[in-house]
Amino acid sequence: MPDRAPQPVDRQLPTDEARDLISLVRDIAQREIAPKAAGEEDAGHFPRDVFTLLSESGLLGLPYDSEYGGGDQPYEVYLQVLEELAAARLTVGLGVSVHSLSCHALAHYGAKEQQVEHLPAMLGGGLLGAYCLSEPASGSDAASMRTKAVRDGEDWVLTGTKAWITHGGIADFYTVFARSGGEGTRGITAFLVPGDAEGLSAAAPEKKMGMKGSPTAQVHFDGVRISDDRRLGDEGQGFAIALSALDSGRLGIAACAIGVAQAALDEAVAYATGREQFGRRIADFQGLRFMLADMATQIEAGRALYLAAARLRDAGRPFSKQAAMAKLLCTDAAMKVTTDAVQVLGGYGYTADFPVERYMREAKVLQIVEGTNQIQRMVIARHLAGPESR
Repeated sequence: MPDRAPQPVDRQLPTDEARDLISLVRDIAQREIAPKAAGEEDAGHFPRDVFTLLSESGLLGLPYDSEYGGGDQPYEVYLQVLEELAAARLTVGLGVSVHSLSCHALAHYGAKEQQVEHLPAMLGGGLLGAYCLSEPASGSDAASMRTKAVRDGEDWVLTGTKAWITHGGIADFYTVFARSGGEGTRGITAFLVPGDAEGLSAAAPEKKMGMKGSPTAQVHFDGVRISDDRRLGDEGQGFAIALSALDSGRLGIAACAIGVAQAALDEAVAYATGREQFGRRIADFQGLRFMLADMATQIEAGRALYLAAARLRDAGRPFSKQAAMAKLLCTDAAMKVTTDAVQVLGGYGYTADFPVERYMREAKVLQIVEGTNQIQRMVIARHLAGPESR
């Protein structure tokens, strides 16, 4: 079968700087990420060298203020960078999204002194972050968390376990949400915890269906002592901070989902135009042509929705509903598109010789992380009809 190189996505970008940025990302993706993706995922290898390169290239702090080492890029541009990275390897695209999520609390709620002290290293100093909200018994119901933060003079002592933590055990810093007061959403506070803090440890990484190169682990806090100057925002403000971060993070997941779906479509088109059966390209059979058309349409619709939500965010307008819609539509589309890509390749699609089976396994987790798609439907419905009656 002849090679048919996929055409780059024709992107609508606001500036020449953004176009140059996308070109840089594509070059890094093609040279440093995509060629090693299959082998390293199969081996469960985390590409820390790639994240170091991304940091040195200014790509780990794109949506943040250049005063602290960020890239001053609008979300409209940052998300398209994530899409390009996820198309090359989801472990990298999602890892950048999680890192950005981990910087959100400090960048938006931290005191000026905290930002000056910590943000430059977090955004461009080679550090890697993790976001600690979920627990073994509180996933979607994050307000029921049990990890405690107890005040002890000028310090806080953190005790408890966080679960499903991307970069758990390898992160240089953790943005941690812990219960500092009473029950419910008002008793939660956010903290910035260094990865080498005494009493902090991680369990063995989870054995996952996909994204085997990205460590996901429980993180244990056994009397971890940190000073009050690592508290982010006010006491009791943590839950609001967490939700604010998740609105933006959901757009990151949406962009990653479209990246995976685009990679699957590119592979399906290349295969269908090169494979012959019954004396014709299989791309010439109407049933398969319609599948490809549907796949492409779902991708374009998802991309348009996440970009529309990003533009609302960039304009300072409410975007929570649109973020939930984008996360829902884009991740469902990724699951459908990657499953159809396997079907297009037939028996070959079910083998590890082609990447579409990996894309399908990876797409599934995107329907779960940062709020399951059932939670997204609840968020959307609340915007439409108000809170549920009790």
